[in-house]
Amino acid sequence: MKKSTSSSPQIGVDSEFLLPKMGQSITEATIIQWHVEENASFNEGDVLLEVATDKVDNEVVAPAPGVLIKKLEQEEAVVPIEHAVAIVRFEASDKKDAEVKEKDISKSISSKKIKKSVPTSLPKSSSTTYTAESDRYISPLIEQMARAHHISYEELARIPATGNKGRLRKSDVQTYLEKGRPAQFAQPVAAAPVGFQVPDLKFDKGEGKIVEMDRMRQMIADHMVYSKHTSPHVTAYVEADLTEMVRWRNAVKGPFQEKYKQRLTFTPLFVQAVANAIKEFPNINASLDGKNIIVKEEINIGMATALPTGNLIVPVVRNADKKNLVELATATNKLGEKARENKLSGDEIKGGTFTISNVGTFGSLMGTPIINQPEVAILATGVIKKRAEVIEKPEGDTIEIRSMMYLSLSFDHRVVDGFLAGSFLRRIADYMEAPRDEKEF
Repeated sequence: MKKSTSSSPQIGVDSEFLLPKMGQSITEATIIQWHVEENASFNEGDVLLEVATDKVDNEVVAPAPGVLIKKLEQEEAVVPIEHAVAIVRFEASDKKDAEVKEKDISKSISSKKIKKSVPTSLPKSSSTTYTAESDRYISPLIEQMARAHHISYEELARIPATGNKGRLRKSDVQTYLEKGRPAQFAQPVAAAPVGFQVPDLKFDKGEGKIVEMDRMRQMIADHMVYSKHTSPHVTAYVEADLTEMVRWRNAVKGPFQEKYKQRLTFTPLFVQAVANAIKEFPNINASLDGKNIIVKEEINIGMATALPTGNLIVPVVRNADKKNLVELATATNKLGEKARENKLSGDEIKGGTFTISNVGTFGSLMGTPIINQPEVAILATGVIKKRAEVIEKPEGDTIEIRSMMYLSLSFDHRVVDGFLAGSFLRRIADYMEAPRDEKEF
């Protein structure tokens, strides 16, 4: 049997259809949904299946018309890149769809069910107990991680799972390992749980249309809850006078677009100011690994971007401190467009060291953003609003109409103290307020 990728279909023969590459660092994907059933015909460009890699959902389309003979992997399976997921028979584009005789062939995904856990003795000095899930699905990826860290199935059963239908996710195991495997020697318990329990208050949640969270919204929810649970959030505020920036941008945006074929929004100006400030306060560009602070050498700025679905994604401008304004405008425009079209690759949403959330885009005066883990701080920029301000001058105070904006910085108080956060935030405002030469670009 021949192997067929999306770029090199084999015509007229039964071929293995391989999961295509989706980015340099992507090694596996989770099958979310099959869009074509076995023995069903499809046309060129039809979506065969939908897969997920981290935050990015991808549709795998057919490179030619044909018939899906057999699915080799089912929904929720974690599949390596360039691994066979189906048997297909492609046809020449000028042929009619063929009827394929139904075949009673199936292949079950590699999985294991955890049996009832066996109690493991605890040191007498400890009384920790965990309840084990006795019938939990374990994916091949989780099995691989368990083998690498010598985790038994009994121990896997005690790890809290956040995946769909109680599925254990890679991030669940990573979090468990980072905490030092607290359930390694725990006793399974079937009795009433010990310690504080969230009371079942039976809230009246009302009636209405039920909208199930899509996969991305579930991941966002998990990420936000994890961030608030992990990092002690503190927020600092400053007010910036953007009158000069607004005046300069309005004066040069036309010539800028004519010369470089790129729109000049406020986003690259904000990214430039943040990157310059990070160079002066590098400890804000960090993450926490246990008791070690990792100060990043690269300055990669994530820009929180709203998708048409209402979800949020954070594409990353890499090496922002080494890019001039034209390069920053090109990068932010390209990433924003790809985000809106759901065409971001896995590499384009990874590696961020600091994030900007422009809540002013939606008219918000200011915001208190949640830290994008594993970073230690995130900046929110509010709406730019004209207000009457008292301006101090040598000849006396005056009242002028100025373009003002609030900046808020949420930071992880385990790593960043108030002095560093306040100084860094004020320096961002200073860069934004600085006069600009109209010939600068």
